[in-house]
Amino acid sequence: MPGGRLTQQDRHQIAAGLADGLAYAEIARGLDRPTSTITREVLRNGGPTGYRADLAHRATEHRAHRRRQPTPRAASAAPQSDGRDPDAVREYEEVFTTLLMQQGLPKMMARALTCLFTSDAGSLTAAELVQRLQVSPASISKAMAFLESQGLIRRERDDRRRERYAVDNNVWYQSMVAAARSNAQLAETARQGVNILGHGTPAGVRLEGIARFMDFVAESIARAAEQARDVLYTKAETG
Repeated sequence: MPGGRLTQQDRHQIAAGLADGLAYAEIARGLDRPTSTITREVLRNGGPTGYRADLAHRATEHRAHRRRQPTPRAASAAPQSDGRDPDAVREYEEVFTTLLMQQGLPKMMARALTCLFTSDAGSLTAAELVQRLQVSPASISKAMAFLESQGLIRRERDDRRRERYAVDNNVWYQSMVAAARSNAQLAETARQGVNILGHGTPAGVRLEGIARFMDFVAESIARAAEQARDVLYTKAETG
């Protein structure tokens, strides 16, 4: 109803309007809402180019749930040993998770990776991830297998022989190298299509363009990753 909370259907209509290049005022008229409502909704959920209806609805439900079930005052006010505000940390983790989802990671994988990125140790056991995310061990196992396949995490053993999942500077470098390798493979596959479809055909010309583009991208990513590791990480270790 006009003036009520935006529904998931409303948000899909907003996303469709943005995709069609409509102004906020025009989208608002179609929903019988104030322009300010649409403007606020879009800007707080990724902006006109990053707005995603399902992600925006999920983020809004999360905020509403936190308002309905606030953390007990005593627990909220209790200072952590590192001096951080636990509410601010949780809010930041939500923002980071949403960003990773916008970039294509499934929800569970995004949540697990955020946990690793925001932990001081940079590594957690499966049991610690289960406790932090309140999900099943099977969900963690599946998420970690996917992240490892993408080169985003690595497995290691601690002093107690427990398996841990870790992220560090080298893992991020390996992820970039894996991306470069994937692009190079795409270029090679496109070039195979040129030989099959013919060098002078429209399809062959198109595939050759794809191959050349992906070759350039793969080489650029690999070179940039090498330079970043040499300049940033080596300097940090020796500084």
